[in-house]
Amino acid sequence: MTFVRLLLPALALVAAARAADRPNIIFILADDLGYTDVSCYGSKYYETPNIDRLALEGLKFTNGYTNAPNCQPTRAALLSGQYGPRTGIYTVGGIDRFDWRSQALRPVDNVTTLPAEKITIAQALKGAGYATGLFGKWHLGNGPEAHPSKRGFDEAIVSNGKHFDFDTDPKTAYPEGTYLADFITGKAVDFIGRHKDGPFFLYVPHFGVHAPYQAKPELIAKFRAKAAAGGHDDPVYAAMLASVDESVGRITAKLDELGIAENTLVIFSSDNGGVGGYQREGIQAKDTTDNSPLKAGKGSLHEGGIRVPYVFRWKGKIPPGSVSAQPIASIDLYPSTLELAGAKKPENQVLDGVSYVSHLKDPANTKVGRDALFWHFPGYLGAGNNTWRTKPVSVVRSGSWKLIQSLEDQSLQLYNLDEDLGEKSNLAAAQPEKAKELLAKLDAWRADIKAPLPIKNEPQDSVPDDGKRKNRRNK
Repeated sequence: MTFVRLLLPALALVAAARAADRPNIIFILADDLGYTDVSCYGSKYYETPNIDRLALEGLKFTNGYTNAPNCQPTRAALLSGQYGPRTGIYTVGGIDRFDWRSQALRPVDNVTTLPAEKITIAQALKGAGYATGLFGKWHLGNGPEAHPSKRGFDEAIVSNGKHFDFDTDPKTAYPEGTYLADFITGKAVDFIGRHKDGPFFLYVPHFGVHAPYQAKPELIAKFRAKAAAGGHDDPVYAAMLASVDESVGRITAKLDELGIAENTLVIFSSDNGGVGGYQREGIQAKDTTDNSPLKAGKGSLHEGGIRVPYVFRWKGKIPPGSVSAQPIASIDLYPSTLELAGAKKPENQVLDGVSYVSHLKDPANTKVGRDALFWHFPGYLGAGNNTWRTKPVSVVRSGSWKLIQSLEDQSLQLYNLDEDLGEKSNLAAAQPEKAKELLAKLDAWRADIKAPLPIKNEPQDSVPDDGKRKNRRNK
């Protein structure tokens, strides 16, 4: 008995040391939040003090990317650690969502549910002893078998579509007048409190700031009285963002209250660029926000559609106030969390990302080990009056250089992002060798990943519905 009494404290110390080596991980994802919508990324109108504080206490990436220009494929990349050609998820919904029949190519068919054979990040971490929770927008399949509770999350409440009077899956009671962001945050904070001894993985995918544009009246009134700045002028959108920011504040405050901030990595990002930057590009869509100096917005493979805020805080591990220009992307979350958790890589599942853990701890002296990032969008995203947020393209970024190849006519756009962040000067003709070099990388990647290409179509007359064909099925 004496030996046991002596052994138990030693075992407790070992367990505590192991827990300290395996941090809690919280990933907070905004929906449709643009790169410059956050104050610490440039906005002078929107107010995001809690996200800004996260950056001051941690690390801000200036080249953080999503792996797609819209919601569903980015979420698939985050949860699977894979590029779109491996999951078949390239966009939102079926190909008949927009009028491709009037265009030169028939899109590649789109998968709308994350394939069952894919081992999610939650499944991998759960297998390593992590408690797992999700509260918010799932968007990777409907129905009982596709629910996140069947994809590795111990606890999961899904909700999106409305910000007031919202539905939840499973059905969950809440007081009348509750705002969805507040509901999601309440569930997240409760989860943290019940799992404070860790380790846990908490995924908080907000529906804000996605349409419909609905916000708490008192916050709308606050921003209605404020002067517009830099293309940011919508008080409802600003109020929605303020509620997402409040969520970040409540979550980090709970960590501080429980004394677990030093053993918890908090990540904040967005699933694609902001809904704006269209009008100046001749795209007939409403500008709700402005991603300037980036080009275009959500739905585009230009920087405004795929470059997003990416902020990390891990007190005592990440140097506070750090800024990194290293490119990172959605696919990197999976291998990074595996390294943090000491978890095994899933068998028979390629992970396309790289771990950025070493860079988080020493951003001044390390790099994220990657040669290039790739995007493949074999379909159409429409707007009004037969204009398009994107047509079928493939994209590669290597170093400061970015190449966009049209899959309709094979034309190239080449930009040096260090010198031309707004992608105003196409250098493909002036720098043919650089264009050739990047195209070779893109061709090799597509061949290796077996990326399917859209096929030729004989264009028909455009339908008079702003490019949308929601009720037709592809034959």
